[in-house]
Amino acid sequence: MEPMTDPIDDARPGTRSFGGRLLGWLTEGVLILVGAVVIATLLRTFVGQMFVIPSGSMENTLQVNDRVLVAKFGGFQRGDVVVFEDPGEWLAPSTPSTNPVKIALEFVGVLPNSGTEHLIKRVIGMPGDHVRSTDDGKIEVNGAVLDETAYLYSENGIQVAPVTVPFDIVVPAERLFVMGDHRNASADSRCRLAEVSQTPGDRAFVPVSKVVGAAVAIVAPLDRLATFSLPQTFFDVPAADAPAPEEPELIHVEPGC
Repeated sequence: MEPMTDPIDDARPGTRSFGGRLLGWLTEGVLILVGAVVIATLLRTFVGQMFVIPSGSMENTLQVNDRVLVAKFGGFQRGDVVVFEDPGEWLAPSTPSTNPVKIALEFVGVLPNSGTEHLIKRVIGMPGDHVRSTDDGKIEVNGAVLDETAYLYSENGIQVAPVTVPFDIVVPAERLFVMGDHRNASADSRCRLAEVSQTPGDRAFVPVSKVVGAAVAIVAPLDRLATFSLPQTFFDVPAADAPAPEEPELIHVEPGC
């Protein structure tokens, strides 16, 4: 007589068919992938994001094609290098990427953002700061003259001038005054002070709301690995002595950079 089999035994774990096991593996893989995408998206949204440096306006602090990690928490201060959305026609029109895979990977943070709608500069003036050029071509913030030798671009032992066109302004509320470290290759706040508009000088300042965050590290290429620290000269700058005005105060501006 043939032994009888227990139908319950056939349903026990470990007796599934190959097809059933394959389906289980696929389901587990999909769940892991979805979880990874969700975590990556949350990190990109709330913690940090990578950006590719497209130009030489921040040389030699940043080089073209450096990958920079930007923190979206902790805020920023005077002297920090920040990434921000174009505050209003600072950038020339460009053709965005149409590669759906690349767009998706950049969105979740797997690839660094290579879009051309962001800029990166150093914060020179916070809301309410009185920023002006001195008679000997340096920059003064709230009465303290900045020593910018630690980060200004230099070539063959010659460093670019901190400023060549004089100006004297007070940064309005909820705005920033920013400049590139390579002053001869950066169309930044000082270059837009004399632009004629309904509110003169308004396009020279970056809305705080458009700041993505402060750069914390260069993560690629490997021979460029470095972290950012606040230049010592900014520790000597006192706080503004008056509340920030609602509109820019242009005490003296001239066209050019």
